[in-house]
Amino acid sequence: MMKDKPICYVPERKIPELYSGTPTFLGLPKISDENILKNSDIVIMGVPWEGVCTYGPYSMCEMATKTIRQASVRYGGFLPEFDIDVFDHFTGGDFGDSVVQNGNYDLSFENLRKKYAQILEAKKFPVVFGGDHSISYPLISEFAKAHKGRVGVIHFDAHMDNMDSFGEEKYARCSPFHRLYEDENIDPSKMVHFGIRGPRNNPSGLKEAKKYGATVITGMEIKMKGYIESIRKAIEIAKNDTDAVYITICSDILDIANNPAGPPDPCGLTTFELAMMLYECGKAGVDGFDYVEIYPGKDPHGTSSHTAVWMTIYLLAGMAERKSKG
Repeated sequence: MMKDKPICYVPERKIPELYSGTPTFLGLPKISDENILKNSDIVIMGVPWEGVCTYGPYSMCEMATKTIRQASVRYGGFLPEFDIDVFDHFTGGDFGDSVVQNGNYDLSFENLRKKYAQILEAKKFPVVFGGDHSISYPLISEFAKAHKGRVGVIHFDAHMDNMDSFGEEKYARCSPFHRLYEDENIDPSKMVHFGIRGPRNNPSGLKEAKKYGATVITGMEIKMKGYIESIRKAIEIAKNDTDAVYITICSDILDIANNPAGPPDPCGLTTFELAMMLYECGKAGVDGFDYVEIYPGKDPHGTSSHTAVWMTIYLLAGMAERKSKG
């Protein structure tokens, strides 16, 4: 479907740059005007944002919008295991990054909402890379508004991220889903916290999820019952009486062995499990996606950034499979 579609191992391939040293995602066209946006089915956006740190020092997660794009140009959209190429079915473009001022939530989230709204108004599929997980609040809030509240959310994460606040900060990375519980366009009963595990969870998180009616599928449940049964359960909840489904991924859904640029959280998913579950989500129908919380400074080989690219392609391949079968 795409002329000059992303394909690896082509020496003469031209890779556009968003700015010096930063290529577009997969070498897709740079979206510089409304005409390119109009002709792109899949639109990439970055949010190079880090808000308040909830543990330890500055994590550098705002750099991941760059490192993910740099990793991506090694790849194309073809997966031989499914014999499908994403770009036989979709066009795509890279819309660049929203304007942020780290530490300034009001300015940064307002700019994020405005840029993201352009993608939604054009009725394109948004792929957003962060940044810390606080960005999922304004993203999903805008998404829910665009779909008139009839949305489901699957939140892949080791942690609930549904604290009411972190000290006095209501928009910290540990609070986006509490803000969404309160959002007028969100029904928390259509929200699934998926893969939750480990001793870094505050006891109040589970209580808040139960209070608002959100579903929690723990990491241990996924391991014991199997990843296919577990993701199908999550999809069923998120799609029940909704018009659109949003997927948000924190990198620590993965086991630390699979995620060097994340916190040291054991007992998580393998990359295989996550890839296959995202492929299932794509086949079932997804309408928005973000991937957050990669800390490039901990990962000199860029392993977690490469993983983010792979996971995105598996989701898109599921969507392509769905489209190919009507």
